Amino acid sequence: MAARLTPLEIMRSLVAFPTVSRDTNLPLVDWVEGYLGDHGIETHRYTDPGAQKAAVFAHVGPWQEGAVVLSGHTDVVPVDGQPWETDPYEVVEKEGKYYGRGTCDMKGFDALAIWALVEAHHAGIKRPLQIALSFDEEIGCTGAPPMIEAMQPVLPKGSAVIVGEPSSMRAVSGHKGGTGFDTHVQGFEVHSSLMDRGVNAIMYGAKLIEWANEMNAQNSAHPPGDVAAMFDPPFTTVHVGMIEGGTAHNITAKDCRFAVDFRVVPGEDKDAWEARYRARVAEVEALMQAVVPETRIEITPRFDVPALRPEEAGEAESLARALTGDNASHVVSYGTEAGQFQQAGYSAVICGPGDIAQAHQPNEFISVAEFEAGHAFVQKLVAQLGS
Repeated sequence: MAARLTPLEIMRSLVAFPTVSRDTNLPLVDWVEGYLGDHGIETHRYTDPGAQKAAVFAHVGPWQEGAVVLSGHTDVVPVDGQPWETDPYEVVEKEGKYYGRGTCDMKGFDALAIWALVEAHHAGIKRPLQIALSFDEEIGCTGAPPMIEAMQPVLPKGSAVIVGEPSSMRAVSGHKGGTGFDTHVQGFEVHSSLMDRGVNAIMYGAKLIEWANEMNAQNSAHPPGDVAAMFDPPFTTVHVGMIEGGTAHNITAKDCRFAVDFRVVPGEDKDAWEARYRARVAEVEALMQAVVPETRIEITPRFDVPALRPEEAGEAESLARALTGDNASHVVSYGTEAGQFQQAGYSAVICGPGDIAQAHQPNEFISVAEFEAGHAFVQKLVAQLGS
């Protein structure tokens, strides 16, 4: 009989694969499929046609609808330029912490999900259990929607999804939606001494960035509604985190590129925010073209993540609360794949070990205590599915 690895042994194996979003995750998927296959568990994969990446999903227990789904992502953020004190692709235990890229976000939970699937399979559970491990979560949750779609004709439909993003084992029932756009302002170069005859892409792009500041000021000044008041901050935010452009200090910039991201509270329309941004872009573009007609602004959608709406007596939330004993209400401002599962007709909740403050950090870690709490959680889940 194939060896049954501990959660820590599985996490060590997963962390050893450098699955940064810009690179392939296929060796990790191969390992997962091989390990589950050794235990007689049939796996399925969705392969991204545009890259060397795949999602993997599986079902154990009775072949019927109503499974609990444990969902995580396999990709991690880069370590470039970060001052790591240990090898980021090796799990190192010291001072009550497991260090390594992805230990917290979120290969620790992935390991627990894989462990639970194998244990549930051998235990002969009465209610089915599924896992769904996606790719490209870190660049906008773009890998989950095709995975969820691919699951539908292959597996019986699950009903309750637990997305194991680090929540300190709290049952998180809501998060903001997110949408992002790459913006390319195309100006016209002249010597800066004649700047009135050119179109400085950076300076016109700044008008759009200032619009983002204005929207944030307006949103923060409005009294929040009941749902928005649950979040921190309690309003929709508009953010620009990267910008590049220009050739030299004495030339009007021909190009300016930046990313505009919206984090939208549940109940507000992401499409309406996109429309408002496009309207402002059209106004700025008209100002540019009044100087040089061939200038323009291009907007390219980058990601679109639906909000996770708190559910009335939601099955997934009730299950997570029963397993953790957490009776408080929790929401977060970051986005996850939970909203995408909910949009596809699943009840969804976020509940996983680790502190989100450690995600993406140098010397990322999950505490041993949190990892053990996650292990206790999936142990209780497997026992409940078998009862």
